[in-house]
Amino acid sequence: MNLRFVETFLWIVRLGSFSAAAEKLNTTQASISNRIATLERELGVQLFDRDMRTVKLTPVGQQAVPRAEEIVKAVGEFREAIADPTSLKGSVSIGTIDSIVHSFLPRLVERVQERYPGIAIDLNVDTSLNMAREIIERKIDLALIMGPALDHGLVNIDLGTYRCVWVASPKYGLAGKKLTLADLASYPLLAFSKGSVPHHGLLQQFREAGLEAPAISNSNSLATIMRLAKDGLGVAPLPRVILGEYVDAGALEILDVTPAFHPLTFHAVYADHPDSLLPSIIAQMAAEVSLCMADA
Repeated sequence: MNLRFVETFLWIVRLGSFSAAAEKLNTTQASISNRIATLERELGVQLFDRDMRTVKLTPVGQQAVPRAEEIVKAVGEFREAIADPTSLKGSVSIGTIDSIVHSFLPRLVERVQERYPGIAIDLNVDTSLNMAREIIERKIDLALIMGPALDHGLVNIDLGTYRCVWVASPKYGLAGKKLTLADLASYPLLAFSKGSVPHHGLLQQFREAGLEAPAISNSNSLATIMRLAKDGLGVAPLPRVILGEYVDAGALEILDVTPAFHPLTFHAVYADHPDSLLPSIIAQMAAEVSLCMADA
């Protein structure tokens, strides 16, 4: 029995269609159909009821799912335990966000490359909202986001909490002063993208202080926010861990603002299925490299 055909069977079950499985496995729908037809002939059973619009498991197909998962999981665990990590080939698709790119992602990639030099990382950087949608739809193998992402079959691993601080260019002369949100409201504000957790948190803080939120310029790029703040075009709340070179060089100053900006909590999210062994290992690596930087 071809293991790849068993894996294909499981991907159709998870994604709900032959076409989605074909896209996930980078092949054609005809190839997926041929794999399942071959598997059904070998087993002498029909695994799916097919019509023009839907694909549903037969009763025998439903019974086959947990058995197939056991097979794929056992093979993955055997490969991880016995094989030389340097011999493993393939790719892992990771979706992440700017905050992680500018904090621990380089260390994580370095660790993965050291342990699995034959594994390629397909990296996509977007908002947490979009990356959560990607992992829920199983379009990526691992999401490193402001989480958690809540959906059936997803595993969330805590990557720690990062303290945020308000920063501004020295041109504003705000460093060393006791400031409130009311004081900041008179300056241009720079913040994370609309709809994001930190953006909602900022609006909430102004509401709790009884203040009308001022105009806020938003961006999903921390590099852009830091550059604009450095050039004196606004005051911004940012994770402390990413500000080292800007603060050390005096390009940005940390402000003493009450209340402090909400800390940001990050999670690694992957689907809990038998062939997710490598994403789960990388998620644990992410936890190891990130927790040493949390609360910095």
